[in-house]
Amino acid sequence: MNVSNFKIKSAGKISTTFLELGIDDFHSALLFIKNLPYKRNIDKSNSLCVFNDSGGTCSTKHALLKNLALENNFNDLQLMLGIFKMNSINTPKISSVLDKYKLQEMPEAHNYLKYQNEIIDCTRKNSSAADFINDLIEEVEIQPSQITDFKIQYHQKFLTNYLQENPQIPYSIDEFWKIREECITALQQ
Repeated sequence: MNVSNFKIKSAGKISTTFLELGIDDFHSALLFIKNLPYKRNIDKSNSLCVFNDSGGTCSTKHALLKNLALENNFNDLQLMLGIFKMNSINTPKISSVLDKYKLQEMPEAHNYLKYQNEIIDCTRKNSSAADFINDLIEEVEIQPSQITDFKIQYHQKFLTNYLQENPQIPYSIDEFWKIREECITALQQ
């Protein structure tokens, strides 16, 4: 991990929570978050939801870490929203869902961090850029506040265009989104 380390010194609520857990530097915070379970959060708009739920998604985990960096005036860390082709090879847990609907892939929105063009993925204990980098279609930098509505709108717009470009896929956007939700449920198993 080539991201610069820094001591957590801010009195912000995220920094304070990490310090109360005995985590006093950024590298330790990254490792702590990476080792928390992957799970959907009850209230993604609550910046402490990863702590409250003892786990999180790519969105909530990386937004939390970006906010920690911001609280400590470490401004070189980027929060990214990428779209990648999730398939049976890079995401084996969704194979049965893809097979059920006769799909090769499901374009998925994924959040991660970037520091000096290096991807940092703390979604799961064993997550790395290698999980998706070869299937990354596009990416954009976002702010932590954009992990809810903006991310969903961006993703749905992408899927709408994807379906238009792939008329052989016989699903409406609503049906395709429900299939995507099945894929996400399969990831949590």
